[in-house]
Amino acid sequence: MATCYRHPNRETGVSCSNCGRPICPDCMTPTSVGMRCPECAKQKTKVRTAAQIRARSDNPVVTTTIIITCVVLFLASGSGIGVQSSGTGWIYQHFALQGFTTIHFGHDYWRLVTSGFLHAGIFHIGFNMYLLWILGRQLEPVMGSARFATVYFTALLAGSFGGLVQTTTAVIVGASGAVFGLMAVLAVEQFRRGHDAFAGGLGGLILINLVIGFIPSFNIAVGAHIAGLIAGALAGLAFHQADRMRQPWLGYAACGVIAVAAVLGAIAISGDIHNYKL
Repeated sequence: MATCYRHPNRETGVSCSNCGRPICPDCMTPTSVGMRCPECAKQKTKVRTAAQIRARSDNPVVTTTIIITCVVLFLASGSGIGVQSSGTGWIYQHFALQGFTTIHFGHDYWRLVTSGFLHAGIFHIGFNMYLLWILGRQLEPVMGSARFATVYFTALLAGSFGGLVQTTTAVIVGASGAVFGLMAVLAVEQFRRGHDAFAGGLGGLILINLVIGFIPSFNIAVGAHIAGLIAGALAGLAFHQADRMRQPWLGYAACGVIAVAAVLGAIAISGDIHNYKL
């Protein structure tokens, strides 16, 4: 049982609805958005009408934009409704990620980002976009579009690095690293609110998808999944801690550090020719 952050000798099962810190009855301040701690209760809460809240929830702008971009590029790449792309089209040649050829030799660093918007087949893009839509509709309205986009691209870059740790010779595409990052952020958010991620099925979803990545015949860049998961968890924890310290910018700064480290790591490892097949 957690203890009140102001009265360590008092156990409580209630947390501040704003910062997530545990509070005892003497520290609870009822508000229209739940119980708040004394510090958060002093902050002015922006009032939104029900229509505004509903409109915001129904319109995850960043999530929708990413999905549309991925679908358009998938169709434009000539993949059509094929099960698997040949990876020989112009878009693949200029935007897919292949460590030694495109990063170390070609210095096409933009591919660390653009590869996350390309997919290798109808099942690949279908599964990733389905998960992105589910996760995005839950997270973006709560986090805000700016914070959501920051976490997404941080996990995407980490996923590119993780993919290159696994192989610098095979072509790497897909939003999986970023999607795994979002799953980690949601798990952190559930933990922060006192919920068990495994009890709600999220933990099982993460484990199942990780296990699938180790099936040899699927040719999945499991390194991207693991790196994206770690980056997402770190980003989620960073924003949580930044909110507790009343310094939101620290969350963005932490994501910047993670993203820069991922890019530098990707550039460094791209010069080593390797392909660790499962």
